[in-house]
Amino acid sequence: MRLVRVNKVDPLLKTESSLRTIAFLGNYLPRKCGIATFTSDLLEAVAARHAASRCFAVPVNDIQGCYRYPDAVRFEIEEQNLDSYRRAAGFLNSCNVDVVSVQHEFGIFGGPAGSHLLALLRQLKAPSVTTLHTVLLKPNADQDRVMRELIAHSTRLAVMTERGRAILLEVYQAPPTKIDLIPHGIPDVTFVAPDRYKDQFGVGGKKVLLTFGLLSPNKGIEHVLNALPDIVAEFPDVVYIVLGATHPHELRTRGEAYRLGLQGIVRSNKLENNVIFHNLFVELKELTEFIGAADLYITPYLEEAQITSGTLAYAFGAGKAVISTPYWHAAELLRDQRGILVPFADPRAIAREVSGLLRDEARRNAMSDNAYKLGRKMVWSNIAELYISSFELARRQAAVAPRESAAAKETPRHSAPEFSRRDYARQQIGAQRS
Repeated sequence: MRLVRVNKVDPLLKTESSLRTIAFLGNYLPRKCGIATFTSDLLEAVAARHAASRCFAVPVNDIQGCYRYPDAVRFEIEEQNLDSYRRAAGFLNSCNVDVVSVQHEFGIFGGPAGSHLLALLRQLKAPSVTTLHTVLLKPNADQDRVMRELIAHSTRLAVMTERGRAILLEVYQAPPTKIDLIPHGIPDVTFVAPDRYKDQFGVGGKKVLLTFGLLSPNKGIEHVLNALPDIVAEFPDVVYIVLGATHPHELRTRGEAYRLGLQGIVRSNKLENNVIFHNLFVELKELTEFIGAADLYITPYLEEAQITSGTLAYAFGAGKAVISTPYWHAAELLRDQRGILVPFADPRAIAREVSGLLRDEARRNAMSDNAYKLGRKMVWSNIAELYISSFELARRQAAVAPRESAAAKETPRHSAPEFSRRDYARQQIGAQRS
């Protein structure tokens, strides 16, 4: 499998990019979600790789008030306010950006199936490269309509897996020359033996299993907890670390019900000495140390249609032996003996494969070596270069074949949007930093 393909862009990697201003639209740290982490990492990687460019972020707020964003944020969108998206388009147009990098996930934008985003894209003058974090095989009517219009209004599309590209072609009839295959980026970490980090987490001398990420019921962690009694019977020194705060949406709707249920399973299975919950959203340095301490990484997720997983990419790229359910990203990344796949919701299969790898150190180490070697292609510096190439191609395509004129587009309700006080403050900050 060739993990990286950017259509007709590779020659640009050898030339100096002419991009000067790049905007990144999507959630942004310190908001706690995978999209926020991805957008923040991508912006920082592109800025580091292409120092001549000016990079800034336009995040979407899902709460009243705002997050304590870093200086990179120049404008904020209110998730459920349609006019806020139009004002964002006006702001981006006023900044004369060369390209806008859009991070798309249906659930992070307002309107049916996140349709508010389309109002921004219709008014946007700059070319856009849209990264699709979800590509649905069986969309409902709203999702299908939004995806098709998103494809039409995006200059280029980026997907992280071959499966995502195939679905775009087969289900949505996206133009194949418009699609770039760019893997999920990962931090560049040194390959080290797990024992180096175990003591700092109080698990020195133990065999460590790890799952990390924001907790919600679709993670399937209960199935690992129900597999542990069989594992512990043979390996009593096993410790399973579950790292991650509860997902903010889960916390707002159901509180800590899922976490409390998991803790109940630990008590029922008498695993108090074998399971550690860390209810934390950790910074990158500490996260890489947790990953470093793991002998095995487990993603027991329950939804087959998950097209990308940042947690899987991080652990795999750090050289961890991975056991996973066969959701789409895992099935693609772990094939050819790069990891082990187990059926969904199958504690016996998890127990069998975990115990097998713990017995077979040579196989475990070989799997780790293969993962780490392939992971070097996925480090953020390489991924940033591929995105810059896609951005440059989008800009050149827009110059050769300009987007349809404003007269031909749907007439926006507010052709000259007014900025709110917060909008204005961000705009002024941006002008001062220009």
